[in-house]
Amino acid sequence: MAAATNWAANLEKLGLELPAVAAPVASYIPAVRTGNLVYTSGQIPVVNGELPFTGKVGAEVTTERAQEAAQVCALNALAAVHALVGLDNVVRIVKVVGFVASAPGYNDQPVVINGASNLLGEVFGDAGVHARSAVGVSELPKNVAVEVELIAEVR
Repeated sequence: MAAATNWAANLEKLGLELPAVAAPVASYIPAVRTGNLVYTSGQIPVVNGELPFTGKVGAEVTTERAQEAAQVCALNALAAVHALVGLDNVVRIVKVVGFVASAPGYNDQPVVINGASNLLGEVFGDAGVHARSAVGVSELPKNVAVEVELIAEVR
């Protein structure tokens, strides 16, 4: 078994706190565990029940603002993991999938999803380095700019 971790303390050092788990907007649950893996549902950038990041990236939303949205999505995903198994039981982040609502011709989706990846790296160090996909899409739920899901290995 891996050594005990204190990822929650890392969040605190970064001045961050996990939000309440966002209520599903359809028929699904925020996260599910199978074996040593936790899969989160796609997390949208909900902040205190509001959606401050709406529109298409490359049009109404800048790349920098979309990176902030990706960070919020990652925090929401971590909240879902924490509610299911406890954040300090995470061994590593295995995979991140990011969806970016993109204006025609916009192709910096990987730069946007760096917002989530960089946050995970800051929280988990080497255990936050992960495989990743960054996909441009024409629409996302509730007109949000970014959606992120992740897979975490847990003890």
